[in-house]
Amino acid sequence: MRQSKAMASLRKPVIVRKFTRDWVAGYADPGWGGNTDRMELLDPTGKVVALDWVAIKWICFVRDLPAGEQTNPERLMQKRFTVRPRAAGLWLRLILTDGDELEGLAANDRSLIDGPGLLLTPPDMRSNTQRIYIPRTAVQSLEVVSLIGAGGRRRGRTEPQPELFPAEPAPE
Repeated sequence: MRQSKAMASLRKPVIVRKFTRDWVAGYADPGWGGNTDRMELLDPTGKVVALDWVAIKWICFVRDLPAGEQTNPERLMQKRFTVRPRAAGLWLRLILTDGDELEGLAANDRSLIDGPGLLLTPPDMRSNTQRIYIPRTAVQSLEVVSLIGAGGRRRGRTEPQPELFPAEPAPE
């Protein structure tokens, strides 16, 4: 019983979109990375599918796998923010190697520089797609639109701090 719960949580439902416009749905191991030439995916029938990283456009972590949806299984209707995002992070605009444009929020950390790809929060959080992973090989250009700060840190005009220990008067 304990092992089955652990195994279920190890695989995340994903939809892998390729540059050829076709896609593959399945379950990915959360420990995968771009340090190999291929990504392995467990499809719903239980077969292991190997995909080359250079053929992958993006990997969408989804709430549930598509049932009969063929044209837009990610249900990613909105690829750009219509208003300024409220969550903290870097607002990025990417142009992929096929010319497709996508915006998202990324964590402001070293993974932007060092990682094998970018993990973005999509503009429409109500869609089926929760996160999008884009391999570096799929990115043609990247633009930082804005840095969205944390909500607790507000910088405004500061008033001088009052003296806690006033100076003693000089002896006469």
